[in-house]
Amino acid sequence: MEKELDNLIISGHELKISDRREIYLTGIKKITSFDNEEFLMESTMGVILLKGSNLEILKLDTHDGNVRIKGKINSFSYLDENIKQNNESFFSKLFK
Repeated sequence: MEKELDNLIISGHELKISDRREIYLTGIKKITSFDNEEFLMESTMGVILLKGSNLEILKLDTHDGNVRIKGKINSFSYLDENIKQNNESFFSKLFK
């Protein structure tokens, strides 16, 4: 599943988590994939991976790039492309 946020007016990036039950994000450019356990999103500050259980979108503002998600939040991280490339080269060397 991929959701492009059209006609974006993004002025920054903020994150607010309430009691591990709800997360509010601004500066979201694209939701690349999602299901009830994982969201992969592109923000103005990088790619975000959100993991949890019973996750669902409460609000999606495609104009401003705001997203509100509810469910049990287990982890939130920014994915760094350099780390991903280093891991791939390590495994490719290991299995040669």
